[in-house]
Amino acid sequence: MKEERTEKADVLQGTLILLVLRTLDALGPLHGYGIARRIEQISQDLLRLNQGTLYPALLRMEQEKWIVSKWGASEKNRRSRFYSITPAGRQRLAKETEDWQRMSATIDRFLGSIANITPEEAS
Repeated sequence: MKEERTEKADVLQGTLILLVLRTLDALGPLHGYGIARRIEQISQDLLRLNQGTLYPALLRMEQEKWIVSKWGASEKNRRSRFYSITPAGRQRLAKETEDWQRMSATIDRFLGSIANITPEEAS
């Protein structure tokens, strides 16, 4: 019997900012590894973030002033950079959330429309 395996999916392009900002808004300051693990945990291990994706995004968000960082000690007493959301980041989070909800509703309508087409209508 074949063993069923659930593979982790890469985070969809365009959703990383939303996921990171929402995580920081909900949980407060976190280091990069903590952000990645929390996103994986919330997605029940369906999404994965690698360092090559996350850290450039964090740098860009910091440059955009959506987040700020400061050095601190991790749970294992290692020097780590902790990221926090800013007021501008909260505004961006609201916009990203609205955009995602609008796009998600559009996709839902589209999939519902396709599901309701009979084979005869599709021909």
